[in-house]
Amino acid sequence: LAEQDMADVAWKLVATNLSGLAAKGAEPIGVLLGFTLGDDDTRFLAGLEQALTAFNVPLLGGDTVSANGPRTLGLTALGRATCRPVPDRRGATAGDTLWLTGPVGAAMLGFEALRDQTNADSTAFRRPQPRLAEGRALAPIATAMMDVSDGLLIDASRMAQASNVTFAIDSASVPFPASLPPARQDEAMRWGDDYELLFTLPPGTNPPISAHHIGTALPPSGSPITVDGAVPHGALGYTHD
Repeated sequence: LAEQDMADVAWKLVATNLSGLAAKGAEPIGVLLGFTLGDDDTRFLAGLEQALTAFNVPLLGGDTVSANGPRTLGLTALGRATCRPVPDRRGATAGDTLWLTGPVGAAMLGFEALRDQTNADSTAFRRPQPRLAEGRALAPIATAMMDVSDGLLIDASRMAQASNVTFAIDSASVPFPASLPPARQDEAMRWGDDYELLFTLPPGTNPPISAHHIGTALPPSGSPITVDGAVPHGALGYTHD
């Protein structure tokens, strides 16, 4: 959003990159920042400091430049694996259970609150929380894992395709914010920006953290995912085309 506080932009830049490490069960080592100088550097740097302090991650270096035209902000998070093999999205097998660490839809509501300038809580959109501790706890036992950045349905579909399974998702088991109207639950599963962890476990295994059992991996069928027994139609989430 054009009017968004650059401190929140900096926080989100750090948090979303750390979420990628969380999905690998990695321990952050530090970040590298690519930064085009602008008129609101004070707010950006304040948010950067807040995020690095909150997540106990150092700024290792990067590149700062002055340029005309649109600003470019880039960040790379470096991490160290905490177990081998490092979890990825390819390891789910038929019979595994599908889990989610937290609700989807809060970022969608937060974006709308910020866009419409209401008093509703926009924190989930402005300042997401990477599930670093949860990722490290899950890494030794998860058969597949990724973060939900582009939408629950599209990310579940990507994991299912990579693992050559079909995920049967039970929408009644998917956690949503209490403030989300039930009529918008399908939209919330497609919106994205949630940065929760989506993972699978072997049958009969319970996660060592708080999580929600939302489905089951089945042998591959005609669709990577089903929701309440039906194939979802339309755009499943954000695509990087």
